[in-house]
Amino acid sequence: MSHSGNWEVVIGLEVHVQLATQSKIFSGTSTQTGDEPNRHASLIDLGMPGTLPVVNKEAIRNAVRFGLAVNADIARRSVFERKNYYYPDLPKGYQTTQLAEPIVGAGEVEIQLESGDKKVVRIHHAHLEEDAGKSLHEAFSDYMGHGQTGIDLNRAGTPLIEIVSEPDMSGAEDAVAFARKLHSIVTSLGICDGDMSQGNMRFDVNISVRRPGEPLGTRTETKNLNSFRFMEQAIAHEVERQMDILEDGGTIVQETRLYNGDRDESRSMRTKEEANDYRYFPCPDLLPVMVSEEDIQTLRDEMPELPDARKARYIEQYQLSAYDADLLSGSIATAPYFETAAEHGGDAKLAANCVMCELAAKLNAEDKDIADSPVSAEHLGELIQRLKDGTISSKIAKQVFEACWNGDGSPDRIIEAQGLKQMSDSGELEKIVDQVIADSPAQVEDYRNSDDAKRKKKIGFFVGQVMKATQGKANPQQVNQLLREKLKG
Repeated sequence: MSHSGNWEVVIGLEVHVQLATQSKIFSGTSTQTGDEPNRHASLIDLGMPGTLPVVNKEAIRNAVRFGLAVNADIARRSVFERKNYYYPDLPKGYQTTQLAEPIVGAGEVEIQLESGDKKVVRIHHAHLEEDAGKSLHEAFSDYMGHGQTGIDLNRAGTPLIEIVSEPDMSGAEDAVAFARKLHSIVTSLGICDGDMSQGNMRFDVNISVRRPGEPLGTRTETKNLNSFRFMEQAIAHEVERQMDILEDGGTIVQETRLYNGDRDESRSMRTKEEANDYRYFPCPDLLPVMVSEEDIQTLRDEMPELPDARKARYIEQYQLSAYDADLLSGSIATAPYFETAAEHGGDAKLAANCVMCELAAKLNAEDKDIADSPVSAEHLGELIQRLKDGTISSKIAKQVFEACWNGDGSPDRIIEAQGLKQMSDSGELEKIVDQVIADSPAQVEDYRNSDDAKRKKKIGFFVGQVMKATQGKANPQQVNQLLREKLKG
């Protein structure tokens, strides 16, 4: 449906980040994943009578680390509250979370858009809370064959921070850039592994539309998006849906929605609750969390290099463009790979191109992470070296890269074993060039009768013939030089 007039899109994000602690937020139970259901669910996680929670100090530290990374206010005193609702995989009948006094206050994150423009997205706050368990639908059936739901409580009590943004984003590009930046920050800090396929980082997107100058429209919340691609699709889908309703004279219902990325469909889950529906009150079993100035300073002194600082260093140290530096510095896995390849290859710009183009394309095609790349950073650096010193041509380099990817060994070994060294013997090359010229009298005549501009294009025919005769091993620069000299006539 085509839409009349201008619409403004307003987006805010709530991001759940699973903290990489060894034990849960209020018990000593392991946070290990992948084990059989309910293996890591203690009496404390289940809220059994007589049990008392104890706060995990490392979860507190991780929350503070995040706050420092986004220049946020760190609460010296924060309070846990009970959020009361019933759901089968919420064993206690309430979730222990923070509302009135969260540990991380207002902060901000700078994002870079494809246009090169920068934008600041404000963070309203970030609070600590425990995760729920997991409902496994259709995994079981009774003796009649009826589907049943199983409950796995291994995840119950796993520590999370929920990051709540201000509604500062005006489209899918903004939202995805912000989500990517948060992913980059939490993985750089080491407080989350960022594995979205396992739900270790997931996004709730609040979306509304309005005419320019009008008050904010009614928002909907699309829950539990676990990939950047799905987020982009879900936003496009929901914006379209809201505009269609409003232009047909309807009204938007404030509700929670679910998006199915495989089908590109969304459906209503429930009408949106307000905070008072949950009967929040301070948790009587937990004392307020006190964070001292000394604690904050210690954590500030231990901070690792963050994405913005890494980006600035790449621009200065490697003379990369802001866009390239942004892409390479954003991933905690890509950054060290690039740096190692640049160091071994002696050419940062060439290393950047190889990582962002050939390597990225190959990884995407085979759905691999850079950590699982069959071509190591050292081998990519070695390949860059051989390209730079003229051992191989750029065409042959692609061949060597493929062989490396297929596990045939190091670039040097492949070049030696397959006889791929570039032909740089000027005497040998000269003979081949002479032969090509002798075999192409009509093309030679045409070349000599052309002006300079056309000659630049027409010389390509002769270069191609020489490359064919040498199986692509001739040095292109040498070939071009020899041809220009000999074709003068």
